[in-house]
Amino acid sequence: MKKDIVVDGLQKTTYINDEMDKKIAVKEEVNIDSHLKHNKRLLNLNDGYSKSREMKRIASIPTIALSVWANEYNGTSNWFGLPKQIQTKILKTKLNSNEFKYFRTSEGKL
Repeated sequence: MKKDIVVDGLQKTTYINDEMDKKIAVKEEVNIDSHLKHNKRLLNLNDGYSKSREMKRIASIPTIALSVWANEYNGTSNWFGLPKQIQTKILKTKLNSNEFKYFRTSEGKL
């Protein structure tokens, strides 16, 4: 069994080559600690509205989380391949739950 590890910023990808079974596995890891710390700072900064109050900052979600959510929905990790209405439904469900509260950057419900 042979392993190759590639580190690119916060992402670590491990390629595992099993020559006996003729299989390759890919394991992706992303350290999102700094992302979550930044979100917590934004959550406590203000109400999330722009100066003109025309726009509101809601959330900052790591792309790895979007891939996981897409995989839960349809078995593929292609978030951007999902229809917009499905993306919206998933985002509302996930971001309104306490489990993913640290992806939020302002208070309120979607």
